[in-house]
Amino acid sequence: MQQLDPASERYRVLNSARRFKSSWVELGEELLKVNQEHLYRNWGYESFEDYCSREVRIKKPTALKLTRAYNYLAKEEPQLLTRQAELNPLPDYRTVDLLRQARQEEQLSVEQYDALRKTALEQSRSHPTVLKQFKEMTTVDGDPQAERLRHCKSALSATRRLLNSLANIETLADVYQAPLMELLELLEKETAEQDSQGNSTAEHDNASQ
Repeated sequence: MQQLDPASERYRVLNSARRFKSSWVELGEELLKVNQEHLYRNWGYESFEDYCSREVRIKKPTALKLTRAYNYLAKEEPQLLTRQAELNPLPDYRTVDLLRQARQEEQLSVEQYDALRKTALEQSRSHPTVLKQFKEMTTVDGDPQAERLRHCKSALSATRRLLNSLANIETLADVYQAPLMELLELLEKETAEQDSQGNSTAEHDNASQ
């Protein structure tokens, strides 16, 4: 670092990495910029993963969690970034990444997400506590039908996101849009059937009580 210009982007990223334990937000913001703008290529690295592991000394999964967690805060909880100095410290980046996953998890209700958010951001509970709550919300014990429904909804959500992304890539959309639309239709049908069966089972159980 001594050979780098303190005003350079490269220096700022490394300096953020050194302060990682006390401020992951700054590092997440810097790494997001490095990845989106492919700055690592200017510094002699072929990939973002190579840059992170060799220069910043963190593994790609950690780098992705950092960038995704920062991106989540910027989009979903921007007030936390403006109040960063007051919070001291912000929640663990792994906790924020769990909230990001929870926001995308179609199996969770609005009430469940709000409860998880309260635990993580308002009560400032530890990451293991938030993780345990998240797993309890997303794990279905001993119910194969409910588990199948959860996977169907997850696949349906992923297919929709992929179709939306492909719409901006004409060469790939021409090839893959039709089979993906067919898959989307099948998943929607399967999800509706699983939902219907689940509701029928619940009504039967209630009537038996």
